[in-house]
Amino acid sequence: MSEEKSAAPHRWGRKPSKNIAPKNYTTDFSHADNAAIEIAMTPIGVVHSSYRERFAVPRQPSLDDAQEATIELNAGLNLEQAVKDLDGFSHIWVIYWMHLNQGWNPTVTPPRGPKVKRGLFATRAPHRPNSIGLSAVRLTGIEGRTLHIKGHDMLDGTPVLDIKPYLPYADAFPDAKSGWVEETGVAELCISINTGS
Repeated sequence: MSEEKSAAPHRWGRKPSKNIAPKNYTTDFSHADNAAIEIAMTPIGVVHSSYRERFAVPRQPSLDDAQEATIELNAGLNLEQAVKDLDGFSHIWVIYWMHLNQGWNPTVTPPRGPKVKRGLFATRAPHRPNSIGLSAVRLTGIEGRTLHIKGHDMLDGTPVLDIKPYLPYADAFPDAKSGWVEETGVAELCISINTGS
């Protein structure tokens, strides 16, 4: 059997095009030269929730008393069409801007476990170089441009940047490691804590 025939078939992704050379879009883009590139984003909607101040927001909303909220998508962008078929998903990812955060530190001391400063990127501290938030929430309904959600950690007025469906087969990693958090025993307790500052 030839090597070509014994190779695993392309199951996922795009098949290489026949008779057309592959494109290499990154050849002319120098990552080193563009390290300080500015990125402009326009919110696609806003969160309406009962959380009015940061200290009231649950640290791990999936382990806390799941509160309801709505995401109102902006008019004039055909977002009514963008939510087509989303109602078949039980959970969604919400990417948002933590609009009230100011400043950040490269290390933080988490409230659980040894009082040791941890690297910011090894925590879920909300104060980050870019105030981007990411939450997996339950989608309970869609009415026009309004998405009803449950089990969230977003303040009232939070600008929403994007929405994507949660895919259990691709987004869940049962054998994932929790780094320093495993030392604290918090994961076994399944309690809502802030693993940041």
